[in-house]
Amino acid sequence: MYTIDILLKYSPMPISVQRKEQEDAKAVFQGILEAMKRDHPELIHLTCDKQPEKEVAVFSDQINAVVISEKSATTSGRTPGFFSNEG
Repeated sequence: MYTIDILLKYSPMPISVQRKEQEDAKAVFQGILEAMKRDHPELIHLTCDKQPEKEVAVFSDQINAVVISEKSATTSGRTPGFFSNEG
């Protein structure tokens, strides 16, 4: 399962959607990047493979960052791709 986290301006919590296939996750990631690059705000509507009833819509000009990561059974509770200096 692949997770796409969208970090929004003025919001401490990311919006997350999941995709089963890596190609699908990369397509969503690239679509969000393209929308962020445009000069005019664009409404992005996303659904989730893990929770089909979950839908979210956000304007592209409200996005600060987008992160794609693979969720596996060995995930230790830390967000992949970010270093944590514990102890």
